[in-house]
Amino acid sequence: MHVELPDKLYYSIGEVAAAFKVNASLIRFWEKEFDVISPKKNKKGNRYFTQEDINNLKLIYHLVKERGYTLEGAKTALSEKENIRGEVELLARLEFIRSELVKLKESFDVPED
Repeated sequence: MHVELPDKLYYSIGEVAAAFKVNASLIRFWEKEFDVISPKKNKKGNRYFTQEDINNLKLIYHLVKERGYTLEGAKTALSEKENIRGEVELLARLEFIRSELVKLKESFDVPED
């Protein structure tokens, strides 16, 4: 899953939810379920996610949505499998490379008159 977010220190829950194409309520639910997600909150209670939170959300999204893990299974995988982060990063890089290659191929596919 390639997530498009601008390069900044903090992201609002709306930005994060839009980037992952999920509801903000799911992000809040995952925040309660997974200890690795700990956004900062201002006095009004608005959540602000760091890049580390985004990386953890990518990992959780991959396990739950793409691999079909249960929440308990995802928690276990996060705690027991140290190489799971490397696997997800590798998959993200490969997806990015594939999308770039598809764009390149499409640029060469010029319709003939």
